[in-house]
Amino acid sequence: MRSKVWWATLAGLATLTLTLTLVFFAEEGYHAAADGLKLFLNVVFPSLLPFFVLSEIMLGMGVVHFMGVIFEPLMRPLFNVPGVGSFVLSMGLAAGYPMDAVITAKFRAGKLCSRIEGERLLAFTNTADPLFIFGAVAVGMFGLPRLGYAMAAAHYLSALAVGLCFRFYGVRAERLQLAGGSGRGRVGARFSAADDDADDGLAPNVPGAGDRGFMLVRAARALYKARREDGRSLGKMLGDAVNESVRTLLMICGFIMLFSVMIRVLSAVGLVAWVSQALAPVLGFIGLSPNLVPSMLSGIFEIDVGTVAASVAQAPFLQKVAVASAIIAWSGLSVHGQVMSVLSGTDIRMGPYVVARLLHAVFAAGFTLLFVGPAAPAIDAIVRPVFSRFAYAPAVGVMSGFYRALGLGLNLLVISLVLLLGALLVTLLVSGWRSLKVRIIR
Repeated sequence: MRSKVWWATLAGLATLTLTLTLVFFAEEGYHAAADGLKLFLNVVFPSLLPFFVLSEIMLGMGVVHFMGVIFEPLMRPLFNVPGVGSFVLSMGLAAGYPMDAVITAKFRAGKLCSRIEGERLLAFTNTADPLFIFGAVAVGMFGLPRLGYAMAAAHYLSALAVGLCFRFYGVRAERLQLAGGSGRGRVGARFSAADDDADDGLAPNVPGAGDRGFMLVRAARALYKARREDGRSLGKMLGDAVNESVRTLLMICGFIMLFSVMIRVLSAVGLVAWVSQALAPVLGFIGLSPNLVPSMLSGIFEIDVGTVAASVAQAPFLQKVAVASAIIAWSGLSVHGQVMSVLSGTDIRMGPYVVARLLHAVFAAGFTLLFVGPAAPAIDAIVRPVFSRFAYAPAVGVMSGFYRALGLGLNLLVISLVLLLGALLVTLLVSGWRSLKVRIIR
């Protein structure tokens, strides 16, 4: 009890100090808030709004439930999450943070996943969007478009590595719950048999649970059931989607402006410079340039400011790229605050999410050192030809700036779609083979 009182007192004093500091540095705070608002209006709002609206519509139309049945044989063995996690992963790859948290919160509210499964989902689906890595970082900050291949490969492979690690998270707790005699089926479908729908045997909100037959048939039935339970007309669904998306984006705008002001004020009072001097010997001891300390401190708070500072730091190129990659994986306290706000209405905890971001940052930095260093020729020889085979590649050669990054990002989206379709084909073949074996045995 005493420790909680001390923590509450310290938090209150820190808030009061920051407020008084903002009064003395009002001009810096104003310009920082204006820069944050400009970033939101020019980049964040137009890039995220379509994905937010479409995710709401697909959830209401039952598309998510369809994907849950299709990808259950893939997502469950690999990441120990329901098949609907494939929707979180794909939308997170396309739109970036905090899209994954928004969808995961809706899944938890709709009982499409358990608390532990939601925490596993957040661990590996919280990724930056391709346009940010290829356009803002590789082209805009470092001026090297080809660097985007290595950084994107490091970022997404490290995210999958975090997912493989977190598949074992909470397994013991789930086993204890199942052993407690709840009698509620397999993990992730904790609903009593009395709640089952009498018409089709589907457990409520669990796509395809208790259903049998060919995978596509079960997926179609899950889609139809979800659409019937939603019951809204398309116009009503579209209006609700826009209203909910704009409300969430306004919350994100507030966090971006708040943390932009915090970083600018902390720099104005000299705190960042003081901490940089204190940590410089530590970085020198582990072989990193002390000039990277300011970028690392900025990256703790905000991803854009941190990556820009890393790109212009007076340090070896490989170290700058590795630090920038780690900052992107960490995503900054600004994104963490957005995720916390989105999850506030659920029982999903932030502790596992923060641990996953730290692990993601370590993996991303390590993969980047490998892909930009010793494995750079292999990455250039393997990944670059794959991108150049797609339809957007011919136009990329004559583009520059944002449009060049847009073409590269679209290439990555096309590759992601091809991989998802490949995974769908594999799961369909496996399901068909299992059904055939069952019929032969019978």
